[in-house]
Amino acid sequence: MDQNVWQKWDRIHAEAEWPPPARVLRDFAHLLPARGEALEVACGLGGNALLLARHGLAVTAWDISPVAIERLRRRAVETGAAVTAEVRDVETGPWPQAAFDVIVVSRFLSRPLCPRLQAALKPGGLLYYQTFIRERADPRRGPSNPAYLLAENALLRLFPDLIVRVYREEGRCGDLRQGWRDEACLVAQKPKEKAP
Repeated sequence: MDQNVWQKWDRIHAEAEWPPPARVLRDFAHLLPARGEALEVACGLGGNALLLARHGLAVTAWDISPVAIERLRRRAVETGAAVTAEVRDVETGPWPQAAFDVIVVSRFLSRPLCPRLQAALKPGGLLYYQTFIRERADPRRGPSNPAYLLAENALLRLFPDLIVRVYREEGRCGDLRQGWRDEACLVAQKPKEKAP
């Protein structure tokens, strides 16, 4: 784990306000299963993890920042949320296979991680993903490094084996003062195993 990376995120999370859940998760929470195992990847303070727990899921949350994880642990205890928060470098650590009914990733992009995300879903499991795009209405939103920005429809291409349930990416089309701008969102499902 790169010490500079987690120290940077420790500084950010030490004073940060509690984030709301990602819009993709809020808008499409009705697709969540009634129970099961969920994972929030690069969770920060765990806005998504807390929403998943409120929906009755047993939640694991991973982040590189010890400060973020400790704050999330305290918040989970205060609210009675079933969240297990762990310090983990998601890009280098081991990944379980077919372990989660739901995985949520928001505003974090690591293209090499995408096959691991797919493999970590159980058959029928859902991936909720939301992150920044290159064709932003407001170029000040999100990272400036193009390596962390998606090209048009790239999020779809990163998960070719999943069934698309929801996709939204409006780019710079039409009236830029309205709509879902600056980010792409995906809800996709791993195909269910066929009965013998």
